Amino acid sequence: MPAGVSWPRYLRMLGASLLAMFAGAEVVHRYYRPDLTIPEVPPQPGELQTELLGLKTHKEAPPGRH
Repeated sequence: MPAGVSWPRYLRMLGASLLAMFAGAEVVHRYYRPDLTIPEVPPQPGELQTELLGLKTHKEAPPGRH
């Protein structure tokens, strides 16, 4: 008996929690609708939204100054 409960009750709670996790993941996936397409041509530098802008200015700074 895990956690001091009977096996049938433990399995029911395990099944319910798994269903809740899968349902939550499905809701989030449908809400945010990720773009799963793969572009044929790679994007140019600076075109991606995920690039760190501070890193770009840091690389362009003169040597010795940060």
